[in-house]
Amino acid sequence: MKITLFATLMISSCVTSTIQSTAQSAGPVPTGVPASVATAPSASSQTKSYGLISVPELMPGILAGYLPPPALPNSLALVPPAPTPGTAVYALDEAVSKANLALQGSPRWQQATSDANLSFPHAAETFSCAMGIPINDTETPHLYMLLRRSFTDAALSTYAAKNHYNRPRPFMENNHPTCSPNDEAFLRKDGSYPSGHTTIGWAWALILTEIAPGQTDAILARGRSFGDSRLVCNVHWQSDVNEGRIMGASTVARLHADPAFLADLDAAKADYEIARAKELKPSRDCAAEAASLATPPATETKPTVH
Repeated sequence: MKITLFATLMISSCVTSTIQSTAQSAGPVPTGVPASVATAPSASSQTKSYGLISVPELMPGILAGYLPPPALPNSLALVPPAPTPGTAVYALDEAVSKANLALQGSPRWQQATSDANLSFPHAAETFSCAMGIPINDTETPHLYMLLRRSFTDAALSTYAAKNHYNRPRPFMENNHPTCSPNDEAFLRKDGSYPSGHTTIGWAWALILTEIAPGQTDAILARGRSFGDSRLVCNVHWQSDVNEGRIMGASTVARLHADPAFLADLDAAKADYEIARAKELKPSRDCAAEAASLATPPATETKPTVH
């Protein structure tokens, strides 16, 4: 985010005044873009969105979102203050983080490494197995466009709180490795709360359940695991992930009032049906993904029996 979103998102103040104005109410956007979100420029500087409008790039490979700055959900108003030392929530964050260090080097760690990569086209394939189709700019172009633009909206929605709290990330305190070492210099300057990656992944999951309602459980489970990967990566705390889901849901709620988003959503639904009719296969190794996700990370959500 630089838009990190964990880098999620990517949009950097060094890009254009468009980006700066988008984040104006949230404070300054961090400069630079982490390696995991660096994206090659589009074939042209503008990309058609379902024949409606030309979508400008905010920076090479990063498209403008659907929402104007005033319409973005305000994370500073929507999430509670970042946990502080001495509180129960902070203690839980530390316990969950410590427990997940045991997964470093495991297949789940490798999956988290893949999930950390928010560059396109890689990121668009995240839900390919859950949906049962390929997701790319040739076979499902409208769906691909929908993910690219909503990515920007979700990422930008986190920056009011990120910039305000500027919370240090787990690896900065425990000195253990992360699954994205090339991003660490950037992440040290980018607030941890809330998680941009989680915001993006959960927003995508909610949108995709509308496109493929028959795959709802698989899509939501993948959206959840995408956020949990940030715990495994040692770059986010549990509360960062929890509030990222709030911001993802908030972004999707607001997007449903945007005509361009709704038009692209309808086009993406048509892409999905065509891909199913053609019996196109997912673009990832779904068996390997399922095996890696079968080992759940430590989270705070395990039920307590009284």
